[in-house]
Amino acid sequence: MSEIQNSSIFAMDDISDEEMNNLIDGTVTDFDEGDLVTGTVVKIERDEVLLDISYKSEGVIPSRELSIRKDVNPADVVAMGDEIEALVLQKEDKEGRLVLSKKRAEYERAWNAVEAKFQSGETVEGEVIEVVKGGLILDIGLRGFLPASLVDLRRVKDLTAFMGTRIEARVIEMDRNRNNVVLSRRVVLEEARKAERQEILSKLQVGMRLKGTVSSIVDFGAFVDLGGIDGLVHISELSWNHVNHPSEVVKVGQEVEVQVLDVDLNRERISLGLKQTTEDPWRTLVKKYPVDAIVEGKVTKLVTFGAFVDLGDGVEGLVHISEMAKTHVDQPSQVCTVGDTVQVKVMEIDLDRRRISLSMKAAAETLGTEVEVKPLPESVKPAEAEEAHEAEAEETVEE
Repeated sequence: MSEIQNSSIFAMDDISDEEMNNLIDGTVTDFDEGDLVTGTVVKIERDEVLLDISYKSEGVIPSRELSIRKDVNPADVVAMGDEIEALVLQKEDKEGRLVLSKKRAEYERAWNAVEAKFQSGETVEGEVIEVVKGGLILDIGLRGFLPASLVDLRRVKDLTAFMGTRIEARVIEMDRNRNNVVLSRRVVLEEARKAERQEILSKLQVGMRLKGTVSSIVDFGAFVDLGGIDGLVHISELSWNHVNHPSEVVKVGQEVEVQVLDVDLNRERISLGLKQTTEDPWRTLVKKYPVDAIVEGKVTKLVTFGAFVDLGDGVEGLVHISEMAKTHVDQPSQVCTVGDTVQVKVMEIDLDRRRISLSMKAAAETLGTEVEVKPLPESVKPAEAEEAHEAEAEETVEE
C-alpha cells in the first residue's frame, strides 16, 4: 500500500488533550442557563434520565425535574428514543453534564397557553393529581389550584372522590411571581346550569305536564326539580282539599307529575300545579246536584248577604239573601239559623270558581210552600241592617 501523503490527515497521537477539547468545543453548541434544548432519551435510571443533546456530554434530568407530579417513576414519563424538550438549569454538574428540567420547559409553554385562555375566558382541563389542604391540584401543564369552595355548586365534603378524574375549570387568578394559578369549576357548572335553565324555560308552555322530583319543602309550598331547574308548587296548588302544610301531601325525593301554570322568563320562575294532574273531586260531586234540582241541605253559616248550605259530600252552596223568600228579607236570621235543614233549588253551577248558587225561594215555589220570614228585632233598624249587609258583602265578596 502506498504511503498517504495528504497533509490534512494527522495522527491522533500528535494532538494534546487541551487541543482535543478545543476541537470538540468548536463543534458543539454552547448553552446558557434558561435555554431550551431538544434531545433524545438515551438512558433511563431510577433517579435520572440522560438526554443526548449533541453536547460534549449528555444532559441529565433529575427525576424531580421530569414532571409536576411528585414521586414519579422516570420510566412512566419517558421512553428510550423519545425526543423531548428541556430547560437548562445548570451548565455543568460535578461530572461536567448539563442539568436539565423537562417540567420547567413544559411549564414555560403551559404558562403561556394557560395565560392566553385566562385572557380569553376559555376553560382549561386537567387531571386531579393531588388532594391538598383546602382543595385540589390539577395537572393543566402546570400545577393549578382548585379551592374546595369552587369544586362544585355545593360544598364537597370528600375531595378524595375527585382523585384521578379529569375536570374542566376556568382560570380566575394568575400570579407569575408566585407561580400561582387558581381555578374554578363552580363557575363552569353555573354557566352550564344557566344555559340549561334557559333551554328548559324556552320549551315550557302553560298547560304542559311534566315529571319531576320534590327537591325541598317550605311552609308556602314545594319545589320540584324538573331536570336542571326548579319550579314552585304553591300550597294552594298541591291538593283540591285544604292543606295545612305541604308535608301532608309530598315528601322530599318523591317523584311527582305536575302541570305548568305560569312561566316567567325574565325572573326564571316556574309556577306549577300538582292538583291539576288529578280530577277535581268537586266536579264529580256536583254532578249529583244538576241545575233546577231540589235538594235538602243543612245551614252551616249565616252572613249578612245570605246563608251557606251544606248539600253533603263536602259540597256547599250559597243562598243569597234575595233568594231566601218572596218577601223582603233584611237579615238571613229572619228565615233560618245555623243547623236548620232547608229545601233549596240549584240555580247555577260555576265549575271554574267551584261555586253553587242556591234558592230557597225557588224551591218553595216549585214545592208549593211558603218560606216564613220572621220580623226583624226592634233593636236592629232596617237601615242599619242594610248598611251592615253592604259592608260585609264588600269584605267577603271573594269568600
